[in-house]
Amino acid sequence: LEDAQEMFDFCYKVHYHPGETRPNDPEYVKQLQGLQAKLQKLDRSRRVSRTRGQGGRPAPCLPLSPVFPQDMLAQMQQLLGRSETLRDFLQQELAAWRERQRSACLGAAADTGLLQLQTWFTALGEGLFQLLQLLRALGELRLKVTYEGDPLQTEPPLLESRLRELLTYLLQRWAPRPGGAGRCRRCGAALTPPCTRCSAFVVELQPCMPACSKRPLVLRTASKFSVRARLLVRLHDRSRPMEAKIHIDSRDGPHPRPPSARSFRRFNILTSNSKTLALGDSPQDGLVCDFQHLTLKEQKVGGSGKGSKGSGEGPLAVTEELHLITFTLAYAYRGLELELETSTLPVVIISNNTQLSSAWATVLWFNMLSADPKASAQFFAAPPAAPWPRLAEVLSWQFESVAERGLAKEHLHMLAEKLFGEA
Repeated sequence: LEDAQEMFDFCYKVHYHPGETRPNDPEYVKQLQGLQAKLQKLDRSRRVSRTRGQGGRPAPCLPLSPVFPQDMLAQMQQLLGRSETLRDFLQQELAAWRERQRSACLGAAADTGLLQLQTWFTALGEGLFQLLQLLRALGELRLKVTYEGDPLQTEPPLLESRLRELLTYLLQRWAPRPGGAGRCRRCGAALTPPCTRCSAFVVELQPCMPACSKRPLVLRTASKFSVRARLLVRLHDRSRPMEAKIHIDSRDGPHPRPPSARSFRRFNILTSNSKTLALGDSPQDGLVCDFQHLTLKEQKVGGSGKGSKGSGEGPLAVTEELHLITFTLAYAYRGLELELETSTLPVVIISNNTQLSSAWATVLWFNMLSADPKASAQFFAAPPAAPWPRLAEVLSWQFESVAERGLAKEHLHMLAEKLFGEA
């Protein structure tokens, strides 16, 4: 396309003289005919599609004949359509991975590796950013040569808008369905802010204390814990380090905790609350921020003493309070800037080991019955009942995580009789 444009531009400047008519000069007429052919070739290379028989659009002082359907921009439209299909597939795979991770936290034997997803997300991201770069190059060509009816005047801006939207949804969230209630098409969460559960920025390792590796999501004040986040699109500008920040129960920013959770105890994260995403040499390393040796300290509100729930006493016991740890990341790459966010599964924060069993029961019950961390604030104000098949499955996972063997059918039947009596 660039070669055809340069050839036309050169011939136009050499052979065409506006306002000059020389119909009796066969050499000049031949030059004009050659220039017309070069303009038609250039237009065919630029145009999305035109059918035989359409009236041509006039170029400056040069009549433009009908052209055949061409596919330079049309191929880009097809690629974007295929990319949307791939994006939908990747979001389905990401939702399945999140479900496996949630089950693994409850003791299930599940594959929670992210290497394959990272490879797919990165490959799609590379292709989309390459198309974005190509569209910008087309814009530069348009600045050098244009004419009336030039498809590069109208089509590339529309394609770039669609492409940026696709990249945004790949990295940040899903779009709500047209006419829908503003909910994520994959997970069903409300989409007033971006859907953090469908972001390509994910929590790879949920919060866990080293001494309680079999019981993640239960944290104790003044005890160290670790958590890790990963960006699945392994693309970044090495000259602009990306810094991830960690928060707990954020009351500001794009995803504040709802008012129903504001009577909960409040905590500060000690040690470093920010970390630069590191990219290793191998694809397995990925773009990760590994927070280790973090500790929590309860805020004192109004001198009310240890264990206070703040300005207003809430209806829940401390082992039924569910807190969210959130990561934020300012992503910037090749002119695209986005604020990415992801959150952990809800955690329970205790102050001594005697509360561990109750806290773990809270973690089990919530994750057994709910897949939306944002619904955790008042989940235990009116906790739903668990169907026995689901509870039996989770109990079997618990035994398997410790004894490397799940509960047999007769074991589950015995437990059911203990709980519900004989059928």
